[in-house]
Amino acid sequence: MNTALWAAQLTLAAVFAASGAAKLTMARDRLIATGQTGVAMFPMPVVRFTAAMELLAAVGLVAPGLTGIGTVLTPLAALGLCVVMIGAAWAHSRLHEPWSVLVNATMFGLAAFVIVGHLL
Repeated sequence: MNTALWAAQLTLAAVFAASGAAKLTMARDRLIATGQTGVAMFPMPVVRFTAAMELLAAVGLVAPGLTGIGTVLTPLAALGLCVVMIGAAWAHSRLHEPWSVLVNATMFGLAAFVIVGHLL
Protein backbone atom coordinates (compact mmCIF):
# COMPACT_ATOMS: atom_id res chain seq x y z
CA MET A 1 0.00 0.00 0.00
CA ASN A 2 2.82 2.38 0.85
CA THR A 3 4.38 1.92 -2.60
CA ALA A 4 1.06 2.57 -4.31
CA LEU A 5 0.53 5.72 -2.25
CA TRP A 6 3.98 7.02 -3.13
CA ALA A 7 3.40 6.24 -6.80
CA ALA A 8 0.11 8.14 -6.73
CA GLN A 9 1.62 11.06 -4.81
CA LEU A 10 4.62 11.36 -7.11
CA THR A 11 2.42 11.14 -10.21
CA LEU A 12 0.09 13.83 -8.90
CA ALA A 13 3.02 16.00 -7.81
CA ALA A 14 4.65 15.77 -11.24
CA VAL A 15 1.42 16.49 -13.13
CA PHE A 16 0.41 19.43 -10.96
CA ALA A 17 3.91 20.91 -10.71
CA ALA A 18 4.03 21.02 -14.51
CA SER A 19 0.45 22.29 -14.82
CA GLY A 20 0.92 24.91 -12.11
CA ALA A 21 4.20 26.15 -13.58
CA ALA A 22 2.61 26.48 -17.01
CA LYS A 23 -0.46 28.32 -15.69
CA LEU A 24 1.69 30.63 -13.62
CA THR A 25 4.01 31.63 -16.47
CA MET A 26 2.10 31.38 -19.76
CA ALA A 27 -0.44 33.71 -21.31
CA ARG A 28 -4.01 32.46 -21.80
CA ASP A 29 -3.59 31.99 -25.57
CA ARG A 30 -0.44 29.90 -25.09
CA LEU A 31 -2.11 27.78 -22.40
CA ILE A 32 -5.03 27.05 -24.69
CA ALA A 33 -2.67 26.25 -27.57
CA THR A 34 -0.80 23.76 -25.37
CA GLY A 35 -4.01 21.95 -24.44
CA GLN A 36 -5.02 23.60 -21.18
CA THR A 37 -8.31 24.72 -22.68
CA GLY A 38 -10.15 24.81 -19.36
CA VAL A 39 -8.52 28.14 -18.55
CA ALA A 40 -10.84 29.75 -21.11
CA MET A 41 -13.68 29.48 -18.59
CA PHE A 42 -11.99 31.44 -15.79
CA PRO A 43 -10.49 34.94 -15.35
CA MET A 44 -6.67 34.94 -15.34
CA PRO A 45 -6.37 35.89 -11.64
CA VAL A 46 -8.30 32.69 -10.82
CA VAL A 47 -6.04 30.71 -13.16
CA ARG A 48 -2.92 32.17 -11.52
CA PHE A 49 -4.27 31.49 -8.01
CA THR A 50 -5.11 27.92 -9.00
CA ALA A 51 -1.60 27.54 -10.42
CA ALA A 52 -0.05 28.64 -7.15
CA MET A 53 -2.26 26.20 -5.23
CA GLU A 54 -1.28 23.37 -7.61
CA LEU A 55 2.40 24.09 -6.96
CA LEU A 56 1.85 24.13 -3.20
CA ALA A 57 -0.12 20.89 -3.43
CA ALA A 58 2.73 19.27 -5.36
CA VAL A 59 5.07 20.13 -2.49
CA GLY A 60 2.48 19.04 0.08
CA LEU A 61 2.15 15.64 -1.54
CA VAL A 62 5.85 14.84 -1.28
CA ALA A 63 7.70 16.94 1.32
CA PRO A 64 5.86 15.75 4.47
CA GLY A 65 6.55 12.11 3.67
CA LEU A 66 10.21 12.81 3.01
CA THR A 67 10.75 14.91 6.14
CA GLY A 68 8.25 13.35 8.53
CA ILE A 69 7.08 16.86 9.38
CA GLY A 70 3.46 17.93 8.89
CA THR A 71 2.26 14.62 7.50
CA VAL A 72 -1.34 15.79 7.83
CA LEU A 73 -0.61 18.13 4.91
CA THR A 74 -0.43 15.29 2.38
CA PRO A 75 -4.12 14.29 2.49
CA LEU A 76 -5.05 17.98 2.70
CA ALA A 77 -3.04 18.68 -0.45
CA ALA A 78 -4.80 15.78 -2.16
CA LEU A 79 -8.17 17.17 -1.01
CA GLY A 80 -7.31 20.53 -2.53
CA LEU A 81 -6.49 18.82 -5.83
CA CYS A 82 -9.87 17.05 -5.71
CA VAL A 83 -11.50 20.48 -5.53
CA VAL A 84 -9.38 21.72 -8.44
CA MET A 85 -10.36 18.65 -10.49
CA ILE A 86 -14.06 19.28 -9.85
CA GLY A 87 -13.65 22.81 -11.25
CA ALA A 88 -11.60 21.54 -14.18
CA ALA A 89 -14.14 18.82 -15.01
CA TRP A 90 -16.92 21.41 -14.91
CA ALA A 91 -15.00 23.68 -17.30
CA HIS A 92 -14.15 20.87 -19.71
CA SER A 93 -17.70 19.54 -19.69
CA ARG A 94 -18.97 23.02 -20.59
CA LEU A 95 -16.43 23.07 -23.43
CA HIS A 96 -17.66 19.63 -24.61
CA GLU A 97 -14.30 17.94 -24.05
CA PRO A 98 -15.08 14.44 -22.74
CA TRP A 99 -11.46 13.25 -22.97
CA SER A 100 -10.35 16.08 -20.68
CA VAL A 101 -13.18 15.29 -18.25
CA LEU A 102 -11.93 11.69 -18.17
CA VAL A 103 -8.41 12.90 -17.38
CA ASN A 104 -9.83 15.13 -14.62
CA ALA A 105 -11.78 12.17 -13.20
CA THR A 106 -8.62 10.05 -13.22
CA MET A 107 -6.64 12.71 -11.38
CA PHE A 108 -9.54 13.08 -8.94
CA GLY A 109 -9.47 9.32 -8.35
CA LEU A 110 -5.71 9.34 -7.69
CA ALA A 111 -6.07 12.22 -5.25
CA ALA A 112 -8.99 10.48 -3.50
CA PHE A 113 -6.85 7.33 -3.23
CA VAL A 114 -4.15 9.39 -1.49
CA ILE A 115 -6.71 10.82 0.94
CA VAL A 116 -8.16 7.41 1.80
CA GLY A 117 -4.72 5.81 1.98
CA HIS A 118 -3.57 8.33 4.57
CA LEU A 119 -6.73 7.97 6.64
CA LEU A 120 -6.35 4.18 6.98
